[in-house]
Parts: sequence; structure tokens; C-alpha cells
Amino acid sequence: MAKVSYRKLDWLLVGLYLFLVIFGWMNVYSSSSSEEKGILDFSTKYGMLIVWIVSAFVIATLIVTSIPHRLYSSASWLIYLTITALLLLVAFVGVEVNGSKSWFALGPVRFQPAEFSKISTSLLLAQIMSKYDFRIGNRMDALKVAAIILIPILFILLEKETGSALVYLGFLLMLFREGMSGWILVLGGLAVLLFILTLVLSPLSTILIFTAIVAVIWFFYARDRRHLILIFAAVLIALLHFSPKLYGLLAARSSFISSVPIENCLVVILGVPAIVSAVLLTAKRKKTARNAMLGLIAGLAMITSVQFIFDNVLKEHQRARIETLLGLKEDPMGVGYNVHQSLIAIGSGGFSGKGYLQGTQTRFNFVPEQSTDFIFCTIGEEWGFLGTITVLAIYLALILRLMNSAEKQNSRFTRIYGYCVASCLLMHVLINICMTIGLMPVIGIPLPLLSYGGSSLWAFTILIFIYIRLDFERWK
Repeated sequence: MAKVSYRKLDWLLVGLYLFLVIFGWMNVYSSSSSEEKGILDFSTKYGMLIVWIVSAFVIATLIVTSIPHRLYSSASWLIYLTITALLLLVAFVGVEVNGSKSWFALGPVRFQPAEFSKISTSLLLAQIMSKYDFRIGNRMDALKVAAIILIPILFILLEKETGSALVYLGFLLMLFREGMSGWILVLGGLAVLLFILTLVLSPLSTILIFTAIVAVIWFFYARDRRHLILIFAAVLIALLHFSPKLYGLLAARSSFISSVPIENCLVVILGVPAIVSAVLLTAKRKKTARNAMLGLIAGLAMITSVQFIFDNVLKEHQRARIETLLGLKEDPMGVGYNVHQSLIAIGSGGFSGKGYLQGTQTRFNFVPEQSTDFIFCTIGEEWGFLGTITVLAIYLALILRLMNSAEKQNSRFTRIYGYCVASCLLMHVLINICMTIGLMPVIGIPLPLLSYGGSSLWAFTILIFIYIRLDFERWK
């Protein structure tokens, strides 16, 4: 390629990448430089991170200039099988770090295959789905895609890396773009909601709310005004559940309501019209009714099994984190300590922050893992609201640029791979920041290109620059 042709590289993506990497080093330095040591002291995190950054730049350069772009498609199966084998192997011979056995130790250097599995999965998905006869609506094609995604998830869960496994849910965004039904996203979100409601409320109350949700969806799908009573029932159930004053007012005016538990009242209020509507719609729309009934049965099965899963499948520390997050348990000096200190650090930053290298929570090690999983609280304390908004804007620009660029591709392989990259970045950012500000349990996942970690930096560098290299072919 002629030297002038490199002007066609997506330099905006490169610039956003460089900003995050350099800004990440600055914050790792701030969060781990309480001892007076030189910047090039490789016994420190910030010193070692320089080595990782320089090596990442070398890798990025090789990807853009030396590796043939066709290799990523032709070798996708080999790459996937190799990384998957490493995922399985590390669960048995890996080094355990913070309760997760997901690292290979090569002398002083540690290598985490789970970070690179996002690359191999993205490449194979792009290769399989870019075939001319692939259809996401075809059962066999859908099973292939599901297997490609689920296999690494299962191996990662075997390593007790829940956070890394959750990232794979981001591939649903790419699948939606490629024609997957939006109902799958709705059902996935509904499953999470039911899990939370069952823990916070009670199985019976959750069943009632779930029935109301199904009724509302059913009504809008069937578009039958005769079933407006379902909407009324759904609103009433929400009011009664979350407005004790309203229930008290009704109880004061009715001896019947005051004499029975609220759950039983809700069964009558919601159950009767739902059953009547179900009978009417079954007679009129058999396929619609069948799908709704199957969804209702699946939801009921999940609700009744939540407590068993919570008590017998999740580990004790996972249960404790979820209970703390949902307000079922207060433990600011135990399980909730990390998030508690993180919120203090972010809140103390105010609008413009305390200033670079001036964060007391950060520099005096009040926040555990402040240079890795909780790097965002360092940004919040020292750079304030302005700094956190800037970082979020950079991530948003990076993800939107990837998606916009992917839409312009002539190659289906490149488009699908671009959406995979955007999906992985989006999930990492959402999970990490929500975890840091207490909206999700602490599950240990790095903030892309900002958190300290060689495996993470290399993986995201490879992930992004493979796309930049593939995108460059569009101009040739």
C-alpha cells in the first residue's frame, strides 16, 4: 500500500483510542503513585503500564500494515478453537486471582484468555453470518450462532468470571441489527426484571406484575379495544403495590378489602379480567394466544425457581452483593465497602473535581482496585462531573463511530464484525460504570482502555484495530 493511502484510515477512531489510552495511564498513575518512585519504575503499575501501552501500539501498527485482512476471515475457526481451548485449560491449571481462576502466569506476566475470547467470537460470528445463504430466522443458523456464543460463556463461568460472561450479552445488539426479532431483547430484559422483583417483593406479587405486563403486551399486539380492561388492571396493580396510601384508602371504605391481604385482592383484580381476555383471544387469535401462553408459562417457571437459583446456584459472596445492591442488606464495611467508598470518591469530586493528583480517597487507597475495576471513581474524584461526562462522551463517540462506519461497509463480514466490537465496548462500559456507582453488583470487569491490565489493553487494541484494518479495505 502506498504511504499516501494511509490517509484513508479512520483517524477519528485512532484518535479516540489514543485519548482513552493516554488518559487511562494518567489516572492509573494518580491512583497508584502514593509512593515516590520514578515514572519508569517497572515495579509499579504505572511503570508496567507503559510497557503494555508501547507493546499495544506495536501490535496496532502490525495489524494495520503487515497482516493481510483476509486472514481474519479464513483463520477465524482456528483462532476461535485455540482461544476456546485456552479458556477450558485455564480453569484447571490457571492461577487464582480474587476468587477467579482465569489467568495463566508466565513469570511476572499474567495472561487472561477471557479477554481475547471476545475477539475470536466476534471474528467467527462475522465469518459464519456473512455467508450468502445465512439467515438468522433459520433454525439451524440460529443454533450455530447460539453455540458460538454460549460455549465461551460456559467456560468463562467455569472460571468464576461472571463479569466477562455478561459481556457476551452485548452480541444481541449485533444480532438485532442482522434481523433477530426484537422480542428476544424484550424477553431478556423481562427475565432480569422478574429475577429482581422476585427477590425484592415475593413470588406471588411478581407473578401478578408479570401477568399484567404480558396482558399489556398482548393488548398492543392484538390491537383489540375490547381488552382495555387489561391496561386498567395493570395500572391498578402498580398503584396498589407501590402506593400503600391508596390501598389504605380503599381498605377504609371497604370491609372486604381490609379483611384480606393485598396479594389476594390483586389476584381478584387482575386475574379475572386476564382469564376472560385469554379465553376471548384464544378463540379469535390462536397463534397469538399460544405464544402469549407459552411466554406466561416460561415466566411463571422462572419466577418459581428464582429463590432456588439464588440459594443453591449463586455463591455466598454473589448473594451478598446482590442483597446489598437491592437494599435487602446493609453492609457498608463488608460486601458494600467497595461501592460505598467509590460513591464517596465520585461525590467528593463535585462539578470540576479536586484536581489531578489531588484525590484523597484515591491516593490514600480508600477505594480497593482503584486502578483496575474502580478506575472510574478516580476520574470522578479528581476530574469531577466534567471529567466523567467527557469520558462518557468519548466512549459514546467511539461506539457510535463504529456503528456508523459499520453501516457504510460493502463487506457483510466487516459490518458484522464492527457491530460486535461496538457491542463489546458498550457492555464493558455499562457494566463497569453501573457497578462503580452502585447500580449493579460488583462483578469485576475493566473499563476499556482506561483500567490497568495488559490482557485487557491488548485485547481491546486488537479488537479495534482489526476493524480499522478491515474498514481500510473499503477505500481500496
